[in-house]
Amino acid sequence: MITPENILQHEFIGLNTHIAESTNSQIIGLNGTIINETKSMFTLNTTRGIKLIPKSNSIWKFSLNNEKISVDGSKIQKRPFDRLGGKS
Repeated sequence: MITPENILQHEFIGLNTHIAESTNSQIIGLNGTIINETKSMFTLNTTRGIKLIPKSNSIWKFSLNNEKISVDGSKIQKRPFDRLGGKS
């Protein structure tokens, strides 16, 4: 189960998110469902279509159990396999 304490070690695909802060002002407020993840990018399904957004340089907000969680993109800039503990 994903909690605020362990969100960095979980899968992000399927979660709804929005960009709260970014060095790119054009993507602030963009929201959608994460449909794919690589080391440095999230693929979001938004109302404006599919968007590829770099993880770094942004603060991502996730809603879990009616609680808003902020995640610094630079802290999750790893391959999902490595972040989930697949690599020793």
